[in-house]
Amino acid sequence: MPENTTTNCGLPLLMPAQAQKHVTVNEALLRLDGQVDLVLQSLTRITPPETVVDGLCWAVPQGAVNAWEGQGGKVAIGANGGWIFVQPAYGRRAVIADQGVVAIHDGAAWVAGAVTLGQHGSGLLARQLSEDVTLGAGEWFETAMAIPPGGLVVGATARVLEAITGSATSWSLGTAGDAQSLGRFGQGLGLAPGSWARGVLSPPIAFWEPAPLRLTAAGGQFAGGRVRVVLHWWELRLPD
Repeated sequence: MPENTTTNCGLPLLMPAQAQKHVTVNEALLRLDGQVDLVLQSLTRITPPETVVDGLCWAVPQGAVNAWEGQGGKVAIGANGGWIFVQPAYGRRAVIADQGVVAIHDGAAWVAGAVTLGQHGSGLLARQLSEDVTLGAGEWFETAMAIPPGGLVVGATARVLEAITGSATSWSLGTAGDAQSLGRFGQGLGLAPGSWARGVLSPPIAFWEPAPLRLTAAGGQFAGGRVRVVLHWWELRLPD
């Protein structure tokens, strides 16, 4: 931490007989505004956005370029058309906007989905992934996303964004396998826009191999439509 800054948030301090005190005070307020109830737009973007929006924050990954070059591991706070960089410390929390999860900093990196984070890096993670699936002609379609190995799946949810067309009278959401697997997250689901599925597993199921989610037509075939599918799972993080 640079000298003449606060320990936790890195706010610059006023010095005795300092000129232009307003500059230091304003920078401190911008840093504070960015870090209180911290929301990070992304953990993975390596190129700064072309337009800087005051107050929007990004976690700068290693290998970032342009105005973020050499700032890997820091939080970039948009301010006055440029960037203020702050080094997060262990225990700092943030919402990760593009993942829809909370993250805790382990002293070296952000741990997305962390609910707990132990002294040696172990933790319990609550994760989710979403994908908009475009349906065409066929009996079933699978997501590009997959249940990760070791994930303890709590359930899956879905929403029909564009009407499902074709000869199908309904559809189911599950994973490849027998009839029970194909409908483990919902059966007899609606075709109209706004129709939804909320499949909660009781008890949750651990998967040891990657498994995409499968949308299967019932009573006919798909011809078109678009469905937003969200996977929800727990994950254990290993200690260092």
